[in-house]
Amino acid sequence: MSTEAAAPPLANGPAQQLRAFLAEQRQRLSPLLILTHDYPDPDALAAAFGLQHLAHSSFGIECRIAYGAEIGRTENKAMVRLLRIPVHKFKSTWLKRYANVALVDTQPAFENNSFPAHRKATLVIDQHPSAVPVNAELALVDPLCGATCVIVAQALLAQGDPIPARVATALAYGILSDTLDLYRAQRSDVVQTYLQVLPYCDMRLLARIQNPVRPRQFFATLGRGIHQATLHRRLLVSHLGPVETPDLVSQVAEFLLAYRGATWCFVTGRHKGRLHVSLRTNRLEAEAGQLLREAFDNPKQAGGHGPIAGGSCRVGRDAPEEAWQAKEQAIQLRLMKRLRISAQVEPKKPFVR
Repeated sequence: MSTEAAAPPLANGPAQQLRAFLAEQRQRLSPLLILTHDYPDPDALAAAFGLQHLAHSSFGIECRIAYGAEIGRTENKAMVRLLRIPVHKFKSTWLKRYANVALVDTQPAFENNSFPAHRKATLVIDQHPSAVPVNAELALVDPLCGATCVIVAQALLAQGDPIPARVATALAYGILSDTLDLYRAQRSDVVQTYLQVLPYCDMRLLARIQNPVRPRQFFATLGRGIHQATLHRRLLVSHLGPVETPDLVSQVAEFLLAYRGATWCFVTGRHKGRLHVSLRTNRLEAEAGQLLREAFDNPKQAGGHGPIAGGSCRVGRDAPEEAWQAKEQAIQLRLMKRLRISAQVEPKKPFVR
């Protein structure tokens, strides 16, 4: 497959704006801190890795990639390890050292990152719509791009230079993971971008990332999610209790959504004093993010795009069981109300005989 025959997709859109900004501001941007959300997924990792390569190789901008909490999901750990992505645990002192900060797959107003909400970011690259204006010098927010790393991939393709295999593999996996293997891609340029990146990929590494060896805890959590699931008409709900990493919550939600009797899936998990929630639906036209924001006491604690949403809120490390259950039930009941599902209907246990 040749990448030279086709023009870079959407070369005059956000990708072109990104390249122009880096070119014009290269002198003052270095060094640049690239910050993802606290629990970076493949899209965030790919966008950060791709931006670092673009900024350094094309414009001489030194960059450091950072995240606030942890990389928990097995695939994400494999991605970082196999592709040797240079990510670092964020330190608050870096905000004094780095005058310029780029946020990828998140925004200053979102509560899923370690960036001060009052500070103006230098650059924001994201796919998530926001209820408030983005506080950044340059905000590139494209809710229909399928994955944030699509914007970065298009900028790299527009440069016309070969993309290193490790970077290309990260971009391809980021696109696949956030679009459910392109099933959720709403524009043809998203598919075109993936196809143009693919020839540069290391396919063996991509396969290893997608099929990692999983620890026992993964299967224990998945089993608990299946056993405890309850079906409220078309909404499948599972409260996992304590989880080893927050990523397991979304992973269980994605797995349970495959159940034929469900249109929506809502999963919660407890981790380090916070309740993490994930909402998924097979209705591609749905706005799961808006639905979940309305179910939270503080709408800023949740968000999403299209059929995918997530959020978290503090309950407390030493909170009693009653407090955890009350918060789980409160969000669930608000969600059911917005889905017009009566709380009076007796739920079913579809996976328990």
